Amino acid sequence: MTQDAQTPNLETREFQADVKQVLDIVIHSLYTHREIFIRELISNAADALEKLRYVQLENQNIADADLPLEIRIDVDEEKKTFTISDTGIGLTKDDAVKNLGSIAHSGSREFLEKLKESGGDANLIGQFGVGFYSVFMAADSVVVQSRSAEPKAGGIEWRSEGTGSYQIGPAPALSRGTRITAHLRDDAHEFSSADRVKSVIEQYSNFVPFDIYLNGDKVNTVQAIWTRNKNDISDDDYTEFFKFIGNEHTDPSFRLHFSADAPLQINALLFVPQQNFEKLGFGKLDPGVNLYCKKVLIQEKSKTILPDWLRFVKGVVDSEDLPLNISRETMQNNALVTKLKTVVTKRFIKFLNEEANKDAEAYAKFWEQFGGFIKEGVAVDLEHRDALAPLLRFESSNEEAGKRISLTDYAARMKTGQDKIYYAFGVNRKSIEAGPYMEAFRASGTEVLFLFDPADEFVLNGLREFDGKAFVSADQAELDLPENKEESKDDEKPGLNKDQAESLAGWFKSILGERVGAVRESKRLVDSPAILVNSDSYFTTSMQRIMKSMNQEMPAAGAHNLEINPKHPLMIRLVELKNENADDAFLATAAEQIYDAARIAAGLDTEPQTLIQRSHAILEKALGAKTGS
Repeated sequence: MTQDAQTPNLETREFQADVKQVLDIVIHSLYTHREIFIRELISNAADALEKLRYVQLENQNIADADLPLEIRIDVDEEKKTFTISDTGIGLTKDDAVKNLGSIAHSGSREFLEKLKESGGDANLIGQFGVGFYSVFMAADSVVVQSRSAEPKAGGIEWRSEGTGSYQIGPAPALSRGTRITAHLRDDAHEFSSADRVKSVIEQYSNFVPFDIYLNGDKVNTVQAIWTRNKNDISDDDYTEFFKFIGNEHTDPSFRLHFSADAPLQINALLFVPQQNFEKLGFGKLDPGVNLYCKKVLIQEKSKTILPDWLRFVKGVVDSEDLPLNISRETMQNNALVTKLKTVVTKRFIKFLNEEANKDAEAYAKFWEQFGGFIKEGVAVDLEHRDALAPLLRFESSNEEAGKRISLTDYAARMKTGQDKIYYAFGVNRKSIEAGPYMEAFRASGTEVLFLFDPADEFVLNGLREFDGKAFVSADQAELDLPENKEESKDDEKPGLNKDQAESLAGWFKSILGERVGAVRESKRLVDSPAILVNSDSYFTTSMQRIMKSMNQEMPAAGAHNLEINPKHPLMIRLVELKNENADDAFLATAAEQIYDAARIAAGLDTEPQTLIQRSHAILEKALGAKTGS
């Protein structure tokens, strides 16, 4: 290429009026970030090289056949210039007039009409290839020198200040390809700095499939391995790429590399890190997947390519099918983008299920770090909720502390006749196991899932069921547990008869009034005297407790029902004392204490001072202590 000197015999041509309007929009209104012009010029250069490579496959008779296919960028801080050259297909004079002299192949009028109809919606401009003109955001004049790959073609030169006209004419002694020299505006001199330009290249164009040299030094040294065959990529290659793209220092815990041709052409390489920094309190993670089109960055940390609950995933998704607006900053066809998002999301969920089945230990480590994101997905993503359900993990009454099982595991070992999945919520395993709600399940040998995270019950209530089996909280009023084949020792215990139990239940109701709903004999208790149960299938006791802790307003719900254990010594003794006409006030105090104990076991609020005073009164009575006067 020749240097940027004024070429004689250039003719001046005027832009049409509508073209001037389009150019003004491109220069002043279209792009969010001015450095985008570098990406656009590199993308155009890469396209020219691809076209040349395609022509070479069919025709070896091209100009300067021995030239390497490469892109060279030179910046000059003294002259305040930015120059990009390629050895691609080049331009003839007709090409230059068609592609540079008239924007979008004379489609500018149609563009302006659609822009007017849409009220200025810039998303419509994806149909018009005017990326080259982004250079005028940073330059007050631009020189294009080019020579076509056709053997007998001569060189041409095109000049413009991006205003009302351009100049075009012949330029001798040019080699094949195109050279664009931008004379930078006073407020854009940063783009004559090699460091500044290098950072832009690494951000947007690092994976362009041709060597890019900046002032003689190769810039794009990391390969776009997501486009290569998996069999040709080593584990070390994957790890190196993960550390580069994810800004990580450790190896990934999982990776998914896949390609698809239908319904969209997709190349994706996704990684799961080892550590969840959101869990460590570093704030909400930014999305970690970058969106590319033909190896050119379209959206860094894309919020559109994966749902928010997959924000922990890092990597790249590349699709040549994306229709882009002129700035490449937003996708124009929302339906197509939604389809791409669905395809990638479903494939990643399938991958996680495969990994969970293949290596339970590795998945357990994943769950420890990222299980919260899966729960979030089940809670908020209706489209993928059912596919995510098998990925959930919970501790269980049938497993040792710390070991988690899947819903699939639970369903596979349900007892004969059992048609529901039971769960209990508590602050920890010990509190659940020690509580009265587990007594009936232990007696029947029925497995119960243990929930410790406040989000867990929201998740299960959102699912409603798994494998056709409804989720039921252990604090529900009605439990239909399968019978235990082994004879229960509890059946041998003496207790109140039916009439005595009903009479005692009525007495409790008279004492507690509207604080409880119904009071009735319990069929589920073994060791505890009483229990509060919830008749609402959704707003369970634990759900109400969770919502209250989150300062969420509770919907109107009936009072809890109180169930009394007719075989418990306390209940038997209460009936005896009533028959002996014992002190009514003392018996009422005992009933209140039993009720408050049931509230504590249910995790509901109690008035501690009242509870303490009542305990002292009962102890004084039991010990025969004399109260002070």
